[in-house]
Amino acid sequence: MAAPTIKSRIPAKAKKGEIIEIKAQITHDMETGQRKDAAGKVIPRKIINKFVVTWNNDIVTSGDWHTAMSANPFVTCYALATESGKIKLAFHDDSGEVYEQVSEITVE
Repeated sequence: MAAPTIKSRIPAKAKKGEIIEIKAQITHDMETGQRKDAAGKVIPRKIINKFVVTWNNDIVTSGDWHTAMSANPFVTCYALATESGKIKLAFHDDSGEVYEQVSEITVE
């Protein structure tokens, strides 16, 4: 598997009190641990097991994911624009890796 990449759509600006839409997708095989390779060996489980969105280090939303998630998962969530700062997307996988992307937002 190539290194996961994150694609996101987060507005650069918002009006105070506006509800913004946050969209994100990560390229990840989401190996369930139930398949076998050509030699018949079980391919170890390696999935994104947690997704967290923070705004200036305050949690907006988080979720625990399980083996039923598809490869290259796509997620949409919403947040109330209260102050300018950083929105961070964090995808945690079974091996302990954390894949992050940070975007700046200006609230007027």
